[in-house]
Amino acid sequence: MLLEKKLMPDYTFASFRDVTPALLSSLGAKAVISDIDNTLAPYEDLNAPQDVVEWVKALSDAGVSLTLVSNNKEDRVERFCKNLSCRRYANVKKPSAKYLLLAMKEAGCGKDETVFLGDQLLTDALAAHRAGIRALIVPPIKDKKSLFFRFKRWVERPYMKKFRLLKESAEK
Repeated sequence: MLLEKKLMPDYTFASFRDVTPALLSSLGAKAVISDIDNTLAPYEDLNAPQDVVEWVKALSDAGVSLTLVSNNKEDRVERFCKNLSCRRYANVKKPSAKYLLLAMKEAGCGKDETVFLGDQLLTDALAAHRAGIRALIVPPIKDKKSLFFRFKRWVERPYMKKFRLLKESAEK
């Protein structure tokens, strides 16, 4: 039960683009901490795509603090973020919550004012819940096909199914 609570998303969305300033305001969120790879863009996109640039600008224009975090290497994160005006951290070792807590502190926001956006339950949702913040999960944009990633998705599947069932019953 404890693991289930740590892995379950608080909200799911079809895409990062659904996480709008209006939605964040309705959640009382003033800060977003987001994963990069497979959440905002495929691993293969070296630079931030235009829709990510526009999303980052929309958050900034609305006064929402954004920090991008990644388990990927610093050169990948820096290149992706070169045209984005936001804080970023590489090699964060999610599901560690260390950099999420640092991002909250730097944003001057509390746990109830911060959300985490990612695509994986075993790293992103777990890191969010370890930091005491809400986990917003989107499906992976283009999942890796390695045995390791297929195994992780297999482990996540029952939690995502249970979340959908809980959400459907709450909506009735």
